[in-house]
Amino acid sequence: MRPDVPELEGVLSAAEVARTAETIAEMMEPTGAVPWAPGEHTDVWNHVEGAMAMLVGGQVEAAERAYAWVPTVQREDGSVPLKIVAGVVEDASGETNMTAYLAVGVWHHWLVRRELAFVRRYWPTVRRALDFVVGMQLPFGGIAWSQEWHDGRPAKVNAEALLTGSASIFHSLRAGLAIAELLEDPQPEWELAAGRLAHALRAHPDRFMDKSRWSMDWYYPVLGSAVRGEQGRALIDARWDEFVVPGLGVRCVSDNDWVTGAETCELAMALDGLGDRVRAREMLESMQHLRHENGSYWTGWVFDKDVHWPHEQTTYTAAAVVLAVDALAHATPGADIMRGVTFGPEIPDLHGDCGCPDEASERVAGVAARAL
Repeated sequence: MRPDVPELEGVLSAAEVARTAETIAEMMEPTGAVPWAPGEHTDVWNHVEGAMAMLVGGQVEAAERAYAWVPTVQREDGSVPLKIVAGVVEDASGETNMTAYLAVGVWHHWLVRRELAFVRRYWPTVRRALDFVVGMQLPFGGIAWSQEWHDGRPAKVNAEALLTGSASIFHSLRAGLAIAELLEDPQPEWELAAGRLAHALRAHPDRFMDKSRWSMDWYYPVLGSAVRGEQGRALIDARWDEFVVPGLGVRCVSDNDWVTGAETCELAMALDGLGDRVRAREMLESMQHLRHENGSYWTGWVFDKDVHWPHEQTTYTAAAVVLAVDALAHATPGADIMRGVTFGPEIPDLHGDCGCPDEASERVAGVAARAL
């Protein structure tokens, strides 16, 4: 079974998208790891994103080899190392967002392939991962961004929450809950955690670490599906002129004249989630100047100096392009993965220890009862 390769008329043909997926597969290591670029490090978040893109781009066997690599790096506590270079762990810290993201990939694979055996195979890995992540939730609802490792053992928890990371974790929790329902293995603790995290993302963005110069902190609450509707549109419009460079894409950081392809494609998918398909397409079109002649993509462009930087084509940029084309073209059954519509009901707010009036106590009690 081979998925239909997405195309978006006037932007990229199916053959061009397929070629971009091939470039990701060509940069895979023999173990199945998908590094940022040849010789660079692998992190599980971008690795899974690469697997998703290869799947919809027709590289099914390569995608499944990539998924098979993830359990080999998961540790007993459910976490995965932050940074792996050529099979060697260079930073052993357990980063929560990277640990959580396999859930999104497994749900995406289910949407595209409908192979229950695949979902069952990876469910223990997903479950351990999300249990670890939920255990790192802070009192106000955000998720601590990492736990250090020393001498082969978990050590200090870095008890600050990243807005981008927590927004992505929210997306992963929704995917995990969808898998749990599919397999009839309820995880009410995840549901409680997702509700508290939703409230933190919607009502308390100021309690996360200040990374506001990064464009990801601007659009990720929308991309991760926690903030949508009027609140989402207002959030995007508030900083549009600060980050968007017409005709070139999205600045990675607000104070540098540097547009990056992955961020531009992610903004396109966030806009699509808001129903703003015109601007979503404009974003995807605007970053095509980063396409290399071999079908891969440069990471970014420093437009005040007319130079690509860094001087490399990255798998994660290529993956973001493929997934954005699929989202806008509605080509494969996985095209809705970033919209979140396949996950089931929206997650309502549950107040944590944030000082807000506890208007949701009955709902919390109801969820907790299902855990018994």
